[in-house]
Formats: sequence, structure tokens, C-alpha cells
Amino acid sequence: MEEKLNKILEDGKKEISNSKDEQALLKLKSIYIGKDSEITKIMKNMKELSIEEKKIVGSLTNKIKNELEKCIKAKIGELSSNVISKKTFDHTLPVTDSKGSLSPVTIVANEVADVLKKMGFIIVSGPEMEDEYRNFEALNVSKDHPARDMQDTYWTDEAKVLRTHTSPVQVRSMEKYGAPLRIAAPGRCFRNEDLDASHENTFFQVEGMVIDKEVSISNLIYVMKNILKEIYKSDVEVRLRPGFFPFVEPGFELDIKCLICNGNGCSRCKNSGWIELCPCGMIHPEVLRMSGIDNTVYSGFAFGIGLTRMAMMKYKINDIRMLNSGDIRSLKQFGIE
Repeated sequence: MEEKLNKILEDGKKEISNSKDEQALLKLKSIYIGKDSEITKIMKNMKELSIEEKKIVGSLTNKIKNELEKCIKAKIGELSSNVISKKTFDHTLPVTDSKGSLSPVTIVANEVADVLKKMGFIIVSGPEMEDEYRNFEALNVSKDHPARDMQDTYWTDEAKVLRTHTSPVQVRSMEKYGAPLRIAAPGRCFRNEDLDASHENTFFQVEGMVIDKEVSISNLIYVMKNILKEIYKSDVEVRLRPGFFPFVEPGFELDIKCLICNGNGCSRCKNSGWIELCPCGMIHPEVLRMSGIDNTVYSGFAFGIGLTRMAMMKYKINDIRMLNSGDIRSLKQFGIE
């Protein structure tokens, strides 16, 4: 048994060291210390060992598991440092007195990504110009499905679609990595909208997905509340309403109390006191099946947070059009440097 555990440690450290990206590390984490890993199986079967064997195997198993976790964490840090070091700086650019600043949406996107990483999510990305299958059909939205009317968007002459959500990245991740899976996909989306204070044809969102055994709605609610608490630095009042989305069953709309008017009613919340923030729910079994995941073994939840709306709530921006106006005065107005 000890020889087997040491072999697991040796192989795991070697594969982790050779990993080239975070997605590969996600898969290795599942293989070596996940619910279906050899280490987990050994721990479950320890009841069959003698008391002395339990002490030895238990201690060694925990030591190896902790060491593999440290190796994965260190490798993620190394990969992140490599990305930063590859960025170049043009020292010939003229020096100016003005300071640059990030968009409020970018700041919130980075904060959400950091929160999700702490909960074990891997950040993934995909193309903004998608194929019709991954944007619609793989998400249980067939060609004649009425839900397509709610996502009127833009098409190219090559029959490509400007993605209406970042859900196609979830499809690509399921196809590539299988289950279990814990990913988040931030990015820009496009829809043919009538512009007003709360609607734009270009907006940002982050979609998250967790697939594993025995995943429940309570897991989803915990993740959502944790994100909101970290971003807004306080407990945010939320409510769940039943909602229909072809790719989840059951589906919900998660609303937060309007932070601009504190629930009293304003133009941003259409005088309702609530802001629709996030469609979410348990992943439809058909979506899992179409991406090659056994829906009799695995279940999961998915959510799509409007990063643009989160930024508006955090910085008390009452008109979404301001964020895409290109007016840099808006950055200074909200004190973002």
C-alpha cells in the first residue's frame, strides 16, 4: 500500500510539473485527489485495515494529498507569473501626467474571478464569434425553439454568431475536460437590444458551472451569496424566482435589492426595488448528454452573472450606456484609478 501511494505521489508531481495551463491542472487535480481518485478510494477502504495499518496509511495518505495540493497551487502561481513576464513594455512611449484606470466592469470581473478561484473554479475563455451549435443547440435550444426570440443577435456571412452569452465556453469545457468540472467563463456578449438605462447591445457577464456527483441547489445558493458578499462587502438581500431557461431544470432568476435606491424604486430598477442579476439553475440532463457527460452519474448547476449590472450596483451607475460611451471622465467620476 505504501509503495502504491508513493507511486501516486511520484506520478502526480511529474504530471503537475509538465502541465502547461490551468485547465490541465484542473483535470490532474480531479484525477489525483478528486472524489473518484485512487487516494479517495484508499481512504474509503481503510476500514478493512488493522489499527496499526490505519495509522500508517492514513498519515501517509494525508501527507501525499496535501503535498499534491501544494504542488498544484505552486504550479498555478508559476503559470500566472509566466503570463505576466511575457507581457512587454514599450519604454519609448511618451510620459504623461495623467493616470490610466480600469473600467468598472473590468474591476468587478477581476474581483469575481478572484472569489471563484478561491472556491476552486478555473477561469476559462472562448471565442466571441461562435458557431450556431455551441451557442444554441448544445444548450438545448433547437432551431425552432421560442427561446431564440429572446436572444436576437448578430450573424456574419459565414453563418457565425456573435455569442449571446458565455455559455458556449461551458460547452467547450465539457467537451474537452468532461466531469467532474468547476469552471467560470467571463467575457463579452452581444444582443440586438433596444437601448435604455438598463439595456445595451454589448455587455459583459461571467458564467459558472459545477459538475460532480450529488450537486444540489443549496450548493448553487452558497456560491452565489458568497460572490455577492465578497464583491459588495456586505450581506446583499437576494430572492429566487422560478424562471424558464432551456439549459437548466429547474431554473431560477436571482434578484438583488437595488443598491442604487436601496429598494425604494428608481429608473434603474424600473421602480420595483429589485434588479434581475443572474439566471441560474440545475444543468439540464440533455445538456450534459450532448456534451458527452453521463447524466445518470453526474449532475451540476450553472449561473450567469451580469458583470455590467454588478458594476452599476457597486459604483451607483444609473445608466448602462455610460460604460460603453468611451468618456474617460466617467472613470474619474467614480474614483477608479
